[in-house]
Amino acid sequence: MSQRQPRAGNGVGKNGDGAKRHEEIYHSISTAIIEHRLKPGARLREDALADVFGVSRTGIRKILQRLALEQLVTLTPRRGASVTRPTADEARDVFEARQMVECGLMHSVAQRATARDLSALRDIAQREHDALRRGERSIAIKLSAEFHGRLASISGNTALSDFVEGLCSRSSLILAVYGNSGHLGCESHDHDDLIGLLENRQGDKAQAFMSSHLDAIEASLSIRDEEEESPDLYQVFSG
Repeated sequence: MSQRQPRAGNGVGKNGDGAKRHEEIYHSISTAIIEHRLKPGARLREDALADVFGVSRTGIRKILQRLALEQLVTLTPRRGASVTRPTADEARDVFEARQMVECGLMHSVAQRATARDLSALRDIAQREHDALRRGERSIAIKLSAEFHGRLASISGNTALSDFVEGLCSRSSLILAVYGNSGHLGCESHDHDDLIGLLENRQGDKAQAFMSSHLDAIEASLSIRDEEEESPDLYQVFSG
């Protein structure tokens, strides 16, 4: 009778532990969270992740700590790591912060946006439309976050654009928990309309439009309880 061969992850895999490899794993996990392949509340076992990615548990622990600092992962004593499940109060706080920061950046964005910037925004918006048309809501949410992050980066304020990217990642979790499964809480053409205002350098109108856009997303949220999930990490990260 043949014996089952051990997985490469039982120890350090062929790719080894190193800064580049850890960065790849960090992006794999954060993308899985934002795309909702790992849902809010899902447990993230260190041993399983180490096995999946072929690195040490120490390396996985460092990556989970980094994700915890970004509030995508929650670390609980004696229970370990899980994908963060935002509370209703946290959801409101995130959207209040987005109102303050993103709306405040619209004047700078309207003045600084180049033809190349606007083209990149249109490309993201089109891919978002395509994902919604195919019924790929999780991909559309990720692209919406990418759109808002790219929009903030045009302002030229790196500190604030980094902050917006973090808020958008947290918003992806909020939409996963409280969002309507049929849409993103806003009209599909909202991003196109906003690009038009920016193209015409209408900073005041862009600011007001962004405020209404964020209000519409927040208004679409409905609070409901979700059961804790223990996902098959091999399946999530296969392929």
